[in-house]
Order: sequence, then C-alpha cells, then structure tokens
Amino acid sequence: MELRHLRYFVAVAEELHFTRAAERLHIGQPPLSQQIQALEAELGAQLFERNKRSVRLTQAGALFLDDARRILALSEQAAVTARRAQRGEAGELRIGFTFSTPFTPYFATVINRYRQQFPHVTLTLHEMATLHQLEAISGRTMDLGFVRPPETTYPDDIRLTELRQDPLFLVLPVAHALAAKQAIAIADMAGEGFVMYPKDAGTGIYPQIFRLCKAAGFVPQVTQEAGEASTIIGLVAAGCGISVLPASFDRIRMDGVCYRPIADPQATTSLLLAQREEETSPLVAAFVKLAEAAALEGGA
Repeated sequence: MELRHLRYFVAVAEELHFTRAAERLHIGQPPLSQQIQALEAELGAQLFERNKRSVRLTQAGALFLDDARRILALSEQAAVTARRAQRGEAGELRIGFTFSTPFTPYFATVINRYRQQFPHVTLTLHEMATLHQLEAISGRTMDLGFVRPPETTYPDDIRLTELRQDPLFLVLPVAHALAAKQAIAIADMAGEGFVMYPKDAGTGIYPQIFRLCKAAGFVPQVTQEAGEASTIIGLVAAGCGISVLPASFDRIRMDGVCYRPIADPQATTSLLLAQREEETSPLVAAFVKLAEAAALEGGA
C-alpha cells in the first residue's frame, strides 16, 4: 500500500463521486477506479458501494477513512519535521557548559535567543568540565560545548572558536592583607595557600593557575580542593586559603569574601565554543552562527 493509494481513497470518500475525485487529483477517472479496486483487493475489504447513480462508503470504508486521514497527516508532519531538521530547525542539540559559563550574561542571551528562534529544537544542556566536554563531543555523545582553554592536549578532531575574553579574579577573605589592594599581581600570592578544583576535575583553570604562578616565580601550595565553585568560595570565606577564578563568579556573593582584579595582563581566560572539526549538522551550524553573532555584539 502506498500513500498515493490513501490519497486516492480519501478523495473519493470525501467527494463520493469518482469523476469529481479524479478532477481533484488531476488524474483520469478510469485509472482512479482501477487504483481503488487494487486497494480493495490488497485490503481484502470492500470500501465503497457503487452503482450507476451513487457511491457510498461501506462500514469498512468509513473506519478505514479515519485511519487513512491519520496516516496522511502523520506523513505530512514527518515531511515537515524532516525539512525543519534539514534547515536546523528541529531535532535535539546536546550542549555542554563549564561551571562558570551560566554566570555570564552572554550565555543566557545565546540560549534564550536560540530557544526563541528555534522552538522546535530540543535543547539539552549539561554542566561539565572542559576536558570532559571535549571528550564527549569527540565521542559524539554531545554536539557543542562552552569551554575554557583546556591548557593541555585534547582530541585533535575538535575545533575551538573564541567567543569572549574574561579576566581572572582573586578570591580572598575580606580580612586578608591583600584585600586592601585594588589590583593584585600574581607574584603577590606567593606563599599563600590555594583552594582549587581537583587536578583531575578536567578544568582548564587548574593548569592555568600553575602556569601563571610558575611564570611569577613560585609554585602554588594547594591547601584544599573542591569540585564546585560555590564550595571553593565558601572555603575561602572559612579561611582555608585564597583562590583564582573567572571574573564571572563574582556574582556569587558570600559573607566574608571579596574579589579583586589581577594586575597581570595574561591573567585572563577565554570562553570558547567547541565542536567537531568536520561537523555537518545543520542544527550545529545554526547554533554556531547565532552564538558567534551574539559574541560580536559584545557586552557582559
């Protein structure tokens, strides 16, 4: 049974007249009659009662009409969905983001704008460290990722596009001696205890801090580790040490903690968009275009 047979049947059922149905379908009346007879033979059921004066649906025909209409509607919907998918307007898009990304107004702008422009796309968001995102994108369990510079080797099939630059801030107790300064050099942190993400957390900030401190002539002493930025900030408030985080985290306000800019010009981090190098998905292309356009607008 083909969809055209269902269309022929529905036209005759709605017109109850073979000649008018044939005109509606832009085919000859004899071929239409032959197709209906072939459909009845395939189904093993008589769909119409015909005589020289009238055409009527049989009970089997009336029941078959409901199903035929549903099937045709579903087929049309499937075609619409396929066309939307080809234009990047339907399907599922799996996107990762680092712990600091939601604190940037840019991220909210991109996600809200994408949802408005592509309401038929299912957007699935996952909070993951940078290296874990890159592995997932390479392994095709995720499509895109908002990441920080990995500061280490990563899959060679990944393309990284810079969206924005963010300064790094020093996080320290309000009573700390360095809090009196408006801007602090990396070298001023020598001898301090650091609260950091675990080394194996997959973040880019961990190796970056070590690189910056080494360039300033010392190796940071890690006194406490925590897997969440809010926990790191809480441990700083508890006097467990100082920390360095992307400036976007200064939106987390906590008693006993203050944030200070770092004077060193290299104390910055990029927000990058990660994707597979040879990606051909229209869904991915549409999101990348929107994200890059929003980045060009600038802002916070």
